[in-house]
This record gives sequence, structure tokens and C-alpha cells, in this order.
Amino acid sequence: MAHYDPDYYHILTKLPILSAKQPGILLFSTLDIFLFCLYIITLAKLFLFGEIKMNELLKKIRLKDASAFTHSGKFHADDVFSAALLLYLNPEIMITRGNRVPEDFDGIVFDIGRGQYDHHQKDSRIRENGIPYAAFGLLWEELGADILGEELAQKFDESFVQPLDNNDNTGEKNELATLIGNFNPTWDAEGSNDEAFFQAVSVAGMILENKFERFRGNERADKRVEEIYAHHEQAVHDREKHRDDARILILPEFVPCQKFLSETEIAFVIFPSNRGGYCIQPQKKEYSMNYKCSFPVEWLGLENEELAAVTGLKSAGFCHKGGFLMTTGELADAVQACHISMEQFHEKPVIVNLGGTEEADELLGQLPGLSSAKVVHFGFSELPELEIHGIYGEVALEKQEWKSLIKEQIRKILKYKPEAVFVGENLFAAYPIVHSLRKKHIPVLTLVQKDGKKLIVRIPSGS
Repeated sequence: MAHYDPDYYHILTKLPILSAKQPGILLFSTLDIFLFCLYIITLAKLFLFGEIKMNELLKKIRLKDASAFTHSGKFHADDVFSAALLLYLNPEIMITRGNRVPEDFDGIVFDIGRGQYDHHQKDSRIRENGIPYAAFGLLWEELGADILGEELAQKFDESFVQPLDNNDNTGEKNELATLIGNFNPTWDAEGSNDEAFFQAVSVAGMILENKFERFRGNERADKRVEEIYAHHEQAVHDREKHRDDARILILPEFVPCQKFLSETEIAFVIFPSNRGGYCIQPQKKEYSMNYKCSFPVEWLGLENEELAAVTGLKSAGFCHKGGFLMTTGELADAVQACHISMEQFHEKPVIVNLGGTEEADELLGQLPGLSSAKVVHFGFSELPELEIHGIYGEVALEKQEWKSLIKEQIRKILKYKPEAVFVGENLFAAYPIVHSLRKKHIPVLTLVQKDGKKLIVRIPSGS
């Protein structure tokens, strides 16, 4: 029997063959010893023959005297976030800016020089989805997995890195890129702009740190809520919970869960409030801004005695006028508030048919999960006044007038709380509306033909 040392035990049990061993009883059979030797030999082979490769770029970044070089002059989100990423991994790395890479420079070069981490050359790399790499994306490709792991690094690339890469390569509008660009000195400022660059890098660094922690937190939340939901489902299945409570999930603490629960039947979550008592949140449907079940309209905006009177719940505290939150003092009242809401909720789903025909209505009535939906027809607004030059025309409205017109149309559509909006063929009228609806994450449907068959398809996010 081996002598038990807690520190050694903690390390040893990380090995696959020892993970099941108990403290104080580390007994080793001949098979254990053989498997252990095989494990060590396999690891050695992987390292020696390159099947496990240490990240050479990361090693270079973390050197005691690490250095990097990028271009001088006007800076953009691309080189700023690239620098912030290097500093995140090594706060002591020396970043230098200049017009030309010194011939004897052996550090990391990015966004200049036509090298591995530049993207200004003709044959610069493009992602499979068509979004070209910029310096930030090229660096993230090699470093992201070491920071967030493979899966999260890919999600971070899609949601955060790619929009910045696309902005730098194509000029597509990006609010964060604009914010960073505004750190550049004015056109008539004197002296070097290096100070402004590193100010921007400092801000970008804080953004990166917060984003990384947010992604890690979301991953932890997903695992936690999945675990809680699995216990809930098992309790309902084993009849430890009443069937009427199947659509109510009680959390031991607040956990972000909307994304996960949108794909389930859960209509309400209840969790302890940091002010005492309990919070109730209705859950949205998948691909929808609407709730699976809402609080009764007469509850909205009420609090304390008024809310208690209308609900019949003694500890009712507050119901937000927007309908996304309610509080009670007692858990039993929170559960009862959910039951009352589900009993009184009879809203029929709505699909807005924008400029489409009755033929489209027939197809819309066959949509999965929406066969009972009410179809509301909504016509396009009249063509605004045009400035016509031969066969060419432009809207005569000022930019703000045009935006106000579109905003009003969107307001009228959203009044119906649609599960989705179907758009007809008038591209000129439909485009700005579709664009606005997608920004609000409202599903937009259209009609296509494939193999002679008419299909209703959802326009993908980001379109």
C-alpha cells in the first residue's frame, strides 16, 4: 500500500487509470502498472512526433523579453484588438509601431509586413463562410483555443472576431469598430498618435477580458441549467412533482437560462430574489420575441396591495408593466402566480402576411407548430415621393424622414406580436422592413421554389 499524501493523491487521480481510486487505498495491480507505462509512452510519442503540438505562437508571446510590431499611423479595431490580445496573454510584451518592419526584428509581426498575421496581400485567407481574415482573426485562430477551449473559441470567433474582421476588410459598419476608431487623434493634431493607440488598446483589453468571462460564465450557466432541468424532468416523470408544475422550473439561484429553455416546454422560471422573496420570469418561444405564456394584462404595472388584490396572492410584490418580471414574498405564491397565468392565457399565435397572397396563407397554415396561427394581412405603404431622372429614381425623403417612415411601419406590424412575418415580392418596400425585423430578432419568412415545389423558408440571422 502506498503512503497517502493528499497533494500527490490530487495529482495522481488526474490520470485516467487512477481516477476511480480512493484516498488512502492506492493499490496498484500489474494491469495498473502496465496501463500507466503505456499511458506515459503514448504521451511521449505524441509530443516527440508532433501529434500534440505546443502552441509556438503562445510560447513566443509568453517569453520574458517578448516583442511585437505593427503599423504606425491611423489605427483600427483590427490592430488595436490584436495588440490587446497579445497583452492579455503577456502584459509585459513590448509592442512597437512603425512604417516598416526592421530587418533584424524576430518578434511577432501583425497587420503589416505581408506575413502570417497580415491580411493585405492578394492571397490573404478567407473563411469557409466567405468572411475574410484580418490580423485579429488570424491571431485568434491560433490562440483562441488556449484561452476559451475549442468550442467556445469558435463561438467567440463567429460572434465577436468575424464582425471586426469583416469591418476591417470591407468597411461594413460596426459600432465597436467605430468606437475604437474614434480614439484616433483629429486630423490636425500634432505629434505621434502612439499614446492614443495604447489608450484604445487599454479599452479593447477591458472589453476582451469581460467578453471572455462572459463566454465562460454562459458556458457554466448552460451546464448548470441543463443539470437543473434534467432533475426537474426526472421529478415530473417519477411523479415527485405534480404534472401541473411541469412547465414551471424552480431554480435554487438565478442562472441565465432563456436560450436553453426556449427549446423546452418550460413557460416560467422562479428563483430567489437578491432583495428577498422570489422572482418569476416568463420564457420566450424559440425564434420568437413572444412568451410561451404571459401574466394577465390586468396585473401589469401593479405592486403591493393593488397587485395582491387583483391576483389574490397575499405576498405579491410587483409586476413589471413590460410583463417580463413579477415578484412575490413566498415561493407558494410564485408558483400559484404561474398557475393562474397559464389558466388564463389563451393568446392565439399570429403570422403577419406582408404583401403576400392568399396562396401564401395556405402554406403558412401548414407550418410546424403554427397550424393554429391567425394570419393577418398587412399591405406595404404607398410608394414615397421619388426624384426621377429618366429611368432612375430616388426617394425624395430626407434620411430621417425615411427612417421614421420605416419605424412607423415596424410599429404597426409589431402591434400584432407576430410569431413571424412573411414577406411578399415587393423587394423595394420589403427590404428595409426585413432589415429592421431581423435586427429585432423576429423571424422573417419568404417563399421559394425548389424542385418545382413551393416552400416557406426562414431568412437566416445575419442576412
